Parts: sequence; structure tokens; C-alpha cells
Amino acid sequence: MTILHRLFAATVLLLGVAPLAAQANAPADLIARGQYLTRAADCEACHTMPGGQPFAGGRAFQLPFGVLYAPNITPDETGIAGYSDDDWVRMLRRGIGRDGQHLYPAMPYQAYTGMSRDDALAIKAYLMSLPPVHAAIPANQISFPYNQRWGMFFWNLVNNPDRRFTPDNSRSAAWNRGAYLVQVLGHCAECHTPRNFMMAVATSRQFAGASEEGWLAYNITSDPTHGLGGWSDAALAQYLSTGHADGHGPASGPMAEVVEDSLRYLTPDDIHAVVTYLRTVPAQPDGPEAVVANGTPQIDPDGLGARLFAQACEGCHLPNGTGRQSPWAALAGAQSVGDPNGTNIVAILTQGSSVSTSDGTMFMHPFTGGYTDAELAALGNYAISQFGFRQGHITPQQIAAAKTHPAAP
Repeated sequence: MTILHRLFAATVLLLGVAPLAAQANAPADLIARGQYLTRAADCEACHTMPGGQPFAGGRAFQLPFGVLYAPNITPDETGIAGYSDDDWVRMLRRGIGRDGQHLYPAMPYQAYTGMSRDDALAIKAYLMSLPPVHAAIPANQISFPYNQRWGMFFWNLVNNPDRRFTPDNSRSAAWNRGAYLVQVLGHCAECHTPRNFMMAVATSRQFAGASEEGWLAYNITSDPTHGLGGWSDAALAQYLSTGHADGHGPASGPMAEVVEDSLRYLTPDDIHAVVTYLRTVPAQPDGPEAVVANGTPQIDPDGLGARLFAQACEGCHLPNGTGRQSPWAALAGAQSVGDPNGTNIVAILTQGSSVSTSDGTMFMHPFTGGYTDAELAALGNYAISQFGFRQGHITPQQIAAAKTHPAAP
């Protein structure tokens, strides 16, 4: 999650200390089902710090009003040990921790509120079956008045529907399953929908795309120009399950992380269900070219960008952008080169990107070591013009800012 859904998915539970309560007697089939649902809900990404043990928490998220640390959700006294079933369900659905304190909307409980009790308890059974990891999490550093948790009571009155997902009997079983996966478990709106003034999902612009924390989460509505309306079902399924689609480029940044930790584990039937649902999402005519942060196109009369691309990039990406070693190296048709602002290109150039796939890890290293800010800006603008057929607006100042304040992974 990535990007505010990555920020807000890093809940500050303040779990406290409680006796161990491992779910030792949970049936194996319940634990296996819980593992699948935990992956579908993408829990590991936020609750694992870089290089840390899975689900042990500690991942830091920088926000304008402070730093949030993802909690430990292993069955340790520093984690979720001692949660009763009712406490667990209340936490997922209403954003209230075991100790009665309100969670920040870091935890996407406004999406998880639609989860069935059976699914919530299956996730709990799986997490309780994991080896406990003793990992005390640093105290959150939240400035006043945001550190006043009681204020979340009023936020929830407006923004948390606190109701369960109800199937639409006029739709197919596949559509309903896809809606549940996208709206509830996958909480896709947390990244792909703009926020309102209360930092809640703006439902009037559902899935129109949003730029947060240095990355652009794309429009995933049925709009044929800015969204997924021009994608085939096969391409969309390929992208979701592998992290790339022929003619559409690779996933990067937080989306690559979602593929790596979550989507690639979904069954083909569930991937098909997600595609079925996304096909029906009302079109939102918003795209990256609609709002250009820097209104001045960056002209490269000396051909610096082309020369740099030939020197540093053609070996992997090829002159026509089709990619040499693997399809993940393809640039032609990639959404990142269709953004005149170069939001994701800048993030990739300055910090790289990687995704684990069935064919191994596909890796793009950062380029900050041997190139100036002006050179990286020229390189990014060349990629936009050559493969996105737009005039790039990346500036050296944009590159410098990204190096100073890296995008969230």
C-alpha cells in the first residue's frame, strides 16, 4: 500500500502487553485459508520492515504530521497475543484496538469493515499460528492535535460505514467475488482514489488515481483513455498476477510490492473475478496528463537524453523499448512513460524498483550515483517522449527533491 494506502495501512495499534494466546488448535484447513486471505489483504507489506522478519512490524511511515510505525502482528506479547475473537473483529471493522483506543485510518478498517466474520477469524487463526517474534515497536511521533486519538471517533462517524459487504444478486458470482476482493480485502481504493479534506477516500472519484508519497497510483476505472478500458482481459489478468502485461509495461514501486506480496498468490479464478469487477467500475476521466505539476515542457536541443539512454539503458530496454532479457524490461506502452510529470520515472531513477516473480526477481537499480540531476531529468524526459509520445516536464529540481525525500517503497 504505498502512497497513502501504504501509509494508512501502517496502523498504530498500540497493542500493549498481554498474555500469549496462540491459536494452537486451529484446524490446518482454517490456517491455510487464513494465509490465503492474509495475502489477499496484503498485510505483510505494511507490517514488515525492510530486511525484518515478516509481520513483526517496525516499518516507519513519514507523514506531514509525524511518523507512524507499523505494529507487530505476530502472536507475541509485543504483538497480537491475547486478542479475543470479538476484539479482533472489532479492530478490523471499527478501528478500535484491544485496549479500547481508536486506530488511525492507517489501518484500512474503512475497507476491512466489509469483511465477513469468518474471513476475519481465519486471518487471525493464520497469524496466531506463526512463530511469535518479540519486537517492541518505537513510539509513534505524532504532532498535536493529530496525536489526540479520541478525535477519531468523529472521523469514523463520517467516514467508516461499519457495514458488511452485501452481494448484488443482479450480478454474477464472479463479479461479487471481485467486488469483495477489490473493495474489502485488497482495499484498492486506499491507493487508487484521491483523498478529501479529511484524508478519507473521496468516493465521488472512486479509483480515479492518486499521487501520494512520490508515486502515482493509476486510474483503474473503465475509462478507455486514462483507465483500464483499453486493456484486454488477458493483459489485465497478466499484469495483476505477474507484474507486467505485454504492451503495458511492468509494475513498479508500491504496485510491484502488491503483486509480490499479494496478487501473485491469488488463484486464476480470483484474478478473473477482479478483472470482471474492474470492467464495471464507472469511468473517471482523470489521467496524469490532466494536471501537469510543472507547466513548462523540458526541451533537450542537444539530445542529452537520447545519448544517455543509448549509453545506459538500451542494453536492457532496447532502442524500441521492447526489453531484452525479459518482458519486465519493456518500456513501450508502460503507464509510467505516459505521465508528463514523470512521477514514477523519477522515483525509479532515484531509488530503483524490484518485484519477485515466478521467473525470479526483476530489478531496476537506481541511477543517482553516476549522473547529475540535469542528466537524470533529460533521461526521464527522453523516455516519456520516445515511448509515451508526450512532452516530458521533469526538472533537475524534481530529481533533487526525490533524492532528498525518497518515495515510499
